[in-house]
Amino acid sequence: MNLDIAAIDPTDQPTLDAAYRIAATVEAMDAPDLPPLCRRRFEAPLRHPMPGIDTRWSVAHLDGVPVGWVRINLHLLDNTENASIELVVDPAYRRRGVGRALFTHARELLREAGCKRVVGSAVAALQPPAPASPASTSGGPADRHSRPGQTGAEGPGEPRREALGELGGEASGEPRWEAPGELGGEASGEPGRKAPGGSGGRMPGGELAGAAFAAALGAKVALVDVRRRLDVAALDRRRLAALLTDARSAAAGYRTVRWRDLPPEEYLADVAHLEGRLLADAPMGDLEWEPEQVDAERIRGIERALDARGVRRYSVAAVHEASGRLVGWSLLSLAANTTRHAWQQITIVDPAHRGHRLGLLCKAENLTHTLAYEPELQAIDTYNAAANSHMIAINEQLGFRPAAGSTEWQLTI
Repeated sequence: MNLDIAAIDPTDQPTLDAAYRIAATVEAMDAPDLPPLCRRRFEAPLRHPMPGIDTRWSVAHLDGVPVGWVRINLHLLDNTENASIELVVDPAYRRRGVGRALFTHARELLREAGCKRVVGSAVAALQPPAPASPASTSGGPADRHSRPGQTGAEGPGEPRREALGELGGEASGEPRWEAPGELGGEASGEPGRKAPGGSGGRMPGGELAGAAFAAALGAKVALVDVRRRLDVAALDRRRLAALLTDARSAAAGYRTVRWRDLPPEEYLADVAHLEGRLLADAPMGDLEWEPEQVDAERIRGIERALDARGVRRYSVAAVHEASGRLVGWSLLSLAANTTRHAWQQITIVDPAHRGHRLGLLCKAENLTHTLAYEPELQAIDTYNAAANSHMIAINEQLGFRPAAGSTEWQLTI
């Protein structure tokens, strides 16, 4: 058996095709309820990287056949000692040490780059829901659909930022996280979906393979997430209208603005401020991930990369009328290859302006905004930290229900 691991050549289309087929196969196993993996987004890190992200992508060939790949994201602007990772192995070639070899290869690259930690996510069993507290009137904690470091939405779930990592392979070591430490296998992931590879299926004893692989490497559970889904066909439009009416009454002194894709120039600085607060306000568990320094130019770079991926974005934001500042924001996105599925991305309210139901206002109004342009939309997914009781309560009011579990794993290099 001859196993060779080498950096991917962007001009080697057959190998890219094989890497995509492996990723799409694994994603369909891990999350069969999500749309097919978007090819345009899959290759985007090679041609249209997110600002401040240096992607290193290697493919494993077993006796000349592509059987898996690993993609690490080095962070150049913030959290420079952290990294994200996606690692995926073809199910037909698992339990042969391919995943372990890919991770060993990635670890050497990470050490050479001076990284101290790697983070990734793995599909997890859906836990019984904790009692939800009633939605308060505040803007509440940020809704971090994307993982730390997911600037630009690359992984599963189409996160807004580059995914942290996905763990998917098998217990013996076929990781598949997306973004930081993906031990196994998106968006915003652009995204929101888990990177291809996700859990990699269950082991014979019922244990999820991605989690088993992460634990075998010595990674620790750092954050528990839940993916929730809104069935648009079952959306209670009358209740949505009533929620909007109540939220608008509580938001005296604020008005909403809407846009598609790139934020209006006059609000770029405020959007950057809110984006930079995201990791400070959203529950992060034990993840060692610091808030990011985001400015208008960085937002422009993210938006250019999303345009290149064909991602359609819909936003509603709240403007404080007295100051003219944009102080709340909610974002929905659709990948280029679907008209039926969207990801609920960021929802955040500046702490100084909470207590006026601005989070609910922006999120509910953006739902109607998006549906006006996307009439074929059938489902919307989002990730919430299990501890984010406030945002979960808002999502439950809108009709989101638990669909899948997810765990962020962190490993010291």
